[in-house]
Amino acid sequence: MPTFTIQEAQAHLPDLIQQLNAGDELVITENDQPVAKLARTEPKQHWPCQAGSAKGSIHWMAPDFDAPLEEFKEYMG
Repeated sequence: MPTFTIQEAQAHLPDLIQQLNAGDELVITENDQPVAKLARTEPKQHWPCQAGSAKGSIHWMAPDFDAPLEEFKEYMG
């Protein structure tokens, strides 16, 4: 669990919050003693993919994609 002094936490609080993932915690200390925990309670709302982001891109699939594998030919009939 990461530890930060009160001064560090005050100086960088927005960045510290933004870097936390849901369930992550960090400890804030004063005079080398833990005095508080900071935790993200809700998941980040940023999703890396957008619906339709692959539209128009070229996708390639091998012509024999659905052909039986050599190792399974004896089971296929």
